[in-house]
Amino acid sequence: MLRQALAWPRRVKQLVAVTLDLTLGLLAMWLAFSLRLDTLHWPEGLQWLVYGLGPLMALPVFVHMGLYRAIFRYNGIAALLTTGRAVALYGALLLALLLLAKWEGVPRSVGMLQPLILLLLVGASRALGWLWFSGRARNARYRLLIYGAGVAGAQTAAGLASARQYALRGFIDDDSRKVGSNINGIRVYASGTLPDLVAREAITDVLLALPSAAPERRRAIIRQLAELPVRIRTLPSLTDLASGRVSVTDFQDLDIVDLLGRAPVAPDQELLARNLQGAVVLVTGAGGSIGGELCRQLLQAQPARLLLLDHSEYALYSIHQELQASLAVQAGADETARCTLVPLLANVTDEAHIAHIFEEWRPQSVYHAAAYKHVPMVEANAAQGVLNNVFGTLSVVRAAIRHGARHFVLISTDKAVRPTNVMGASKRIAEQVLQALAPQGGTCFSMVRFGNVLGSSGSVIPLFRRQIAAGGPVTVTHPDVTRYFMTIPEAAQLVLQAGAMAQGGDLFLLDMGESMRIADLARRMVALSGLTVRSDEHPEGDIAIRFTGLRPGEKLYEELLIGDNPMPTAHPRILRAREAHASWEELQPALEALRQAALADDGAALKAWLQRLVAGYQPAEAAQA
Repeated sequence: MLRQALAWPRRVKQLVAVTLDLTLGLLAMWLAFSLRLDTLHWPEGLQWLVYGLGPLMALPVFVHMGLYRAIFRYNGIAALLTTGRAVALYGALLLALLLLAKWEGVPRSVGMLQPLILLLLVGASRALGWLWFSGRARNARYRLLIYGAGVAGAQTAAGLASARQYALRGFIDDDSRKVGSNINGIRVYASGTLPDLVAREAITDVLLALPSAAPERRRAIIRQLAELPVRIRTLPSLTDLASGRVSVTDFQDLDIVDLLGRAPVAPDQELLARNLQGAVVLVTGAGGSIGGELCRQLLQAQPARLLLLDHSEYALYSIHQELQASLAVQAGADETARCTLVPLLANVTDEAHIAHIFEEWRPQSVYHAAAYKHVPMVEANAAQGVLNNVFGTLSVVRAAIRHGARHFVLISTDKAVRPTNVMGASKRIAEQVLQALAPQGGTCFSMVRFGNVLGSSGSVIPLFRRQIAAGGPVTVTHPDVTRYFMTIPEAAQLVLQAGAMAQGGDLFLLDMGESMRIADLARRMVALSGLTVRSDEHPEGDIAIRFTGLRPGEKLYEELLIGDNPMPTAHPRILRAREAHASWEELQPALEALRQAALADDGAALKAWLQRLVAGYQPAEAAQA
């Protein structure tokens, strides 16, 4: 019956509400007369007129005040207040009519009693309708605790009032002054009672409502919750909560920063603005994960012109549209913000086209993020990987020197250190190109080397989330494989700051913190989803973890430094290193031979030249042999 009522057309629902209010109006009039006359009443004479006029006077007032535009299952305090104002206006009109008419047999006090009774009846009908339509505790699929009994938690609870998917079973808070109190009838419990409460109430989800909590405290709470069989979620926006239409999809999984367990360092705004404000800046690979984030942050530094270069039409279109929208907001808040966005559809290996772009736009700072980065894909297409990563870089470097770019920053990777794959070896040669050309002067070259970024299209995080949502298994290549991780925004911030510190030929390493075992990350994500890992020891678990074996060219662990002499910089998470490299005179003929091998798609010759050029490069198949 509930589903049938919800499926009724809007007009039918309004007609039912009007009929109900008219009936309640008649009932309220009968009760008012009966109470006033102290007997069960039956109207006679002019009393029939009052019975008819009362409800007919109330109806246009209720329509005017919008009582029939409200949706019962989303009703709240505001709707009840509106009902009160409507009945008060109707009561004033009815009382005035009875005082003026002075009908015989009609007590004037009925003009006060009947609206009061009507208010109680109409208010009760709205409340019962809301309870019936919401039916949340009865049919809820998810049993929820809100961690945080502050303003955000209370607003979330109010937004959940009409969400039938959730039954709110309590608040959790660390403040002893709040423990034992109630928020709209929902009790606040101490955090120490969580295990018992989860078991007793069969809790499925815990929602974090802690917008102002310090990162350390937030991570401590997550570690505590990770031991329990619950799914941990975070708040949707308060706009969604205010709409009164909260659904399961509105709640978000834990932020990547929470999974990383790493407190961010606030950026040095002076370093971010250096060499950028009022300048012409070029970003290659602007449509990629790192390139796109560089563009977003560069926009805040207010360059005069931001050149977006990418060979993917869709990626370039997407980032251009996003930045145009951001620029419109920024310009509205700051009238001095003037930046021209220039989308450039180009391939970095097209040396003539790249030279033309530099000649036309004269970029002063260049951030070279364009590269093929997916290890198995580059391993299977080694020639294209080398042409793009090595000779695409050389193309942009030559154009930068020829046309007077002041600063050039190469986005590199930890896979360039003692590589076992073509991608890593090609990125190391790209570093060598900059190192060899740096002494020529004119352009200040620098390289920034870091590990995996969380949340990128190739990251394991979205892959694991999809696999967990599908019921598993979660696939990991090897039980002992480890990686360094950093969020995309933090990596982009540090790249911009490192570039500002460059003196020429600098190799910067980003402090990635402690490396993390991918298998441990997978187990942690399963636990934070409220599920358990299935294994030989726990065959009843929800999600299995399957080890598939190392992919072609993949290493068990990555390193950031070839030598062992990193030097600190002014930023606590940026290190400077100088590594041995060949001169340009030594490097140039070997590069030409490598180019010919790549153009001929000669895999054996290609890898032979990579071994000559890159110290420590050992192709995966050679290592296995």
